[in-house]
Amino acid sequence: MKSFTTQMAWRNVWRNPRRSVLTMASVAFAGLILIFMLSWQFGSYDTMINSAVSIHTGHLQVQAEGYHDKRRIGQVVERPDAVAKVVERTKGVDTYTTRASAFSLVSSEDRTYAALVVGIDPEREPAVSTLESLVRKGSFLAPDDGYQALIGRLLARNLKVDVGDEIVLLGQGRDGSIAASAVRVKGVFESGQDEFDRSTVQIPMAAFQEVYAMRGGVHELVVVCESLDSVPAVKQRLASTLPGVEKGLVVLDWKELMPGLVQSIQMDLISGFIFYVILILVVAFSILNTFLMAIFERKKEFGVLLALGSTPGRISRMILAECGVMTGLGIAAGVVLGAAVTLYFEAHGIAFSGAEEILRQFGLPERMYPELSLLSATVGAGVVLLITSFAVIYPALRVLRLRPVDAISTIQ
Repeated sequence: MKSFTTQMAWRNVWRNPRRSVLTMASVAFAGLILIFMLSWQFGSYDTMINSAVSIHTGHLQVQAEGYHDKRRIGQVVERPDAVAKVVERTKGVDTYTTRASAFSLVSSEDRTYAALVVGIDPEREPAVSTLESLVRKGSFLAPDDGYQALIGRLLARNLKVDVGDEIVLLGQGRDGSIAASAVRVKGVFESGQDEFDRSTVQIPMAAFQEVYAMRGGVHELVVVCESLDSVPAVKQRLASTLPGVEKGLVVLDWKELMPGLVQSIQMDLISGFIFYVILILVVAFSILNTFLMAIFERKKEFGVLLALGSTPGRISRMILAECGVMTGLGIAAGVVLGAAVTLYFEAHGIAFSGAEEILRQFGLPERMYPELSLLSATVGAGVVLLITSFAVIYPALRVLRLRPVDAISTIQ
């Protein structure tokens, strides 16, 4: 019986091939758009996250409790070497570095600005961040550098300094003393993030320890994981292990370190969801219109079938089978086309000519790449299948209410 119903459904689909092909094309187009756009969104999110964490924050940071909110110089990791050994042994960790920072006044001969002075480990920092590749003038810090500094492009412009010029740092040490020192600009970096380039000075950790009387403490152990997916597991392992090494430490992931980025991703997801809903509703109404027209055109046929003893349920099942055939073929075509288009652009990328400046503001490359995944390939197709299945319910119910005499007599 099921085979007969399927055969009848297949034959009925191709009774009006133009209408059936247009319906399947609309389903395929919806599937293609959903697969590509979801892959595009997920790929752009990964690019945004990786760009942001590689410039400064890392995937995880080990800090003293409360430091992220208050940024007080006295809130330190007292035993960074012992904590670093735990981090090195933790499964899923790729690399790490230590940093310390203090808000200070930075002065040149002509001007003074407030900035964040960051002490970095010149040996380990290049493995954690892309800062070394962002140096546009001069060179990156070396392990044996003394009182030398890297400075952001916008801060260098505001201070009117260049490579080789001297700047003065004035702040407060960990012990409450005045921290003051002169350092020479060794390099000027440009990350593309204006706030970072406008307010950051980086000096070797040894110099920072001496100037700010840190007594061996640091503010952050910046951790880079093997992949973005491994971050939650690494965070859990570190959070359970570190209390045995030093009390009062917390492990923050990139979501906690960059809530603004998380909010921008959430807003983009919401706007994308609205677009997808509108697209799917258009397809659903297309399917609904197709089957309503089919029912009106075939009303006499259904009336004759009912008069010959066919049940309304059987005719409804045939209508549902027709919908299944068209939807299935449309979704299959959409998945194949969507995957093909996505894989092409995943290999070649999409360049945004003219938008380079805006992308640099967010630390993004000029060429973006979608990322095809099982989730992006199945969610779109599944949603289209679900919505179109609901769309055919109303036409099927109309068939259940048909009476043979009325159906035959209404057709002239």
